[in-house]
Amino acid sequence: MATMKSTGATMGGTQMTGTQGQQTTNNRVNWFEIPCNNLDRATNFYQNVFNVKLQMQEMQNLKMAWFPMGEMNTPGATGTLCKGDGYTPTNNGTLVYFSVNSIEQTLNQVTKNGGKVVRPKYSIGEYGNVAVFEDCEGNRVALHCMQ
Repeated sequence: MATMKSTGATMGGTQMTGTQGQQTTNNRVNWFEIPCNNLDRATNFYQNVFNVKLQMQEMQNLKMAWFPMGEMNTPGATGTLCKGDGYTPTNNGTLVYFSVNSIEQTLNQVTKNGGKVVRPKYSIGEYGNVAVFEDCEGNRVALHCMQ
């Protein structure tokens, strides 16, 4: 079980000590998986919406399209689209937030590429703005931007 000590900073400035005593000031989440039924369609959707190139991978019985990732010690999380047993798209459950430069432009790309806006841009005060959309597979996904 991890314990948390506040460092006095906001949004991500929490220092965590794990069961092994290691400490980190990075966010604890480092990987996400977004389920899909049609990997090609989902890959095209996310590549077009976020203007990135996803890398196709296959491991055991999973077909995946990996989002770009930085160096191994780069803060933040990356992840993949996953097609396989036990991966079912849903608009319930965990909500993944993608950082973007413009929520409005990204939502335009979402609707242009077969997704739909669930909740338009709204303020979360000093922490910026967010919006929620449904991707082409039926997953609920969110956007975050400081502007």
